[in-house]
Amino acid sequence: MKLTDFTLKPSLLAMLAAATLLTACGDDDNDTVDETPPAPVMQTFTVTVTNLTANQPMSPVILAAHASDAMLWNAGEMASEAIEKMAEGGDTADIAALSLINNSINGTGLLMPGMSETLTLTLDEADVASISLATMLVNTNDAFTGINSYTIAGMEVDGSSSMKFMAYDAGTEANTEAKGTMPGPADGGEGFNATRDDVDFVHIHPGVISMYDGLDDSVLDASHRFDNPVLAVTIRRTE
Repeated sequence: MKLTDFTLKPSLLAMLAAATLLTACGDDDNDTVDETPPAPVMQTFTVTVTNLTANQPMSPVILAAHASDAMLWNAGEMASEAIEKMAEGGDTADIAALSLINNSINGTGLLMPGMSETLTLTLDEADVASISLATMLVNTNDAFTGINSYTIAGMEVDGSSSMKFMAYDAGTEANTEAKGTMPGPADGGEGFNATRDDVDFVHIHPGVISMYDGLDDSVLDASHRFDNPVLAVTIRRTE
């Protein structure tokens, strides 16, 4: 039989067509699919704090982001050890380490009376909920101030909010104002002391008494007195 007389049977034609189709499918499998996730959307907030007192330097501020249902302290309830350490000695490390904190940043140093500082916090859009801020009035036994869970979700770019905040007493250390009991420049004494010898609940601070008000053992004077509010804060979304 001549080669030119050879004819493929229909069944063979079907097999060749199937093989061709499978080859084409195999080529499609080699195409790469871009599965790179989209870049996260970030939001940036600046928080400017101003010390309103006459002679109460404030410890380096901590600014922290967290879920909307989280609180750093509750008036009328016991202070956590993290708040106690901050309110007695200005140490914010334990606050930053709390599991409820998503992100945090610290100020660069003491916030002196009349001075301002701006902190910047950049968050993934998924983590934008609430922020808190805390700082100690260092010429006291355990006075502190700050923001306790302020909602920033939904704030528009260039939107801002300004507020003033009062001083709290951590209730963890008696307000003796005695020499050696306060870490600020008026005394240079100890900071955190694990012993709790006060009412042991957070409350509005009544203010210092000082040696000129009849507290004979106090190392504070009239310049260390403060009235509420003690801290001004402006929150602005910049991006």
